[in-house]
Amino acid sequence: MSPSGATPGFRSLWPTPLGVHRYAEAAELNPLLVRVLSALRIAQVQSRVRGGEPPPASAFFASDDDLVDRIRLPEWQGFLRFVVESLRDTVKTANAGVWPAQGLDLRISLDGMWFQMSNGGAFHDVHSHGNCSWSGVYCVQVDPQERRVSHATYGSANGVTRFFGPRFERLGGARIDLGNAYLQDAHLDVDPVPGQLLIFPSWLAHQALPYAGEQERVIISFNASVHAAQGTHPLHRYAAT
Repeated sequence: MSPSGATPGFRSLWPTPLGVHRYAEAAELNPLLVRVLSALRIAQVQSRVRGGEPPPASAFFASDDDLVDRIRLPEWQGFLRFVVESLRDTVKTANAGVWPAQGLDLRISLDGMWFQMSNGGAFHDVHSHGNCSWSGVYCVQVDPQERRVSHATYGSANGVTRFFGPRFERLGGARIDLGNAYLQDAHLDVDPVPGQLLIFPSWLAHQALPYAGEQERVIISFNASVHAAQGTHPLHRYAAT
């Protein structure tokens, strides 16, 4: 913040943006995606084994990150448009007041997209994403809400995505009293909902908590970068004005 911005009064500094979007065509798309992704899983496991890798654990699978080009269906192209438009809206809102008032002609690049399938208590530990400015996760399949949260061990945390805000690291050395009670709300759990897309800054630490259910937890994740049309970034894969 510049010195001229330090005017008397209260300011809430450095908020963390999070975009939550729902795909209107999810009920038609997701069952198709489950079939397509399951076939891709089999093909990639076979390819990796032929290349000398050991077979993956049955409870968790992560694909290669070239999913954008792996699926050639009109329904898939519609989904990609939804992802890019959701990114555009989230990024524009996050940068309001920073970007020029007249707006920018954006070029959004999906630099990597992959899928994960998990069950049997599998999880993805705390991590963040590099070499991009934004990341996202789309829920394709999971047990219905009532069944998911009734798990005897995991309960309502079964398969949720947990985000750790910048305040979380302050808790380790902080003296906790009423004066810094605002620090104690340091993470957010987001339920997995089929058709829901979460878009978040790539630096935001997050994890997928352990999941067990009758259906596999199937998600699609991606990394993205954003530039103006006059930029020189080489990966201008999709346009979103």
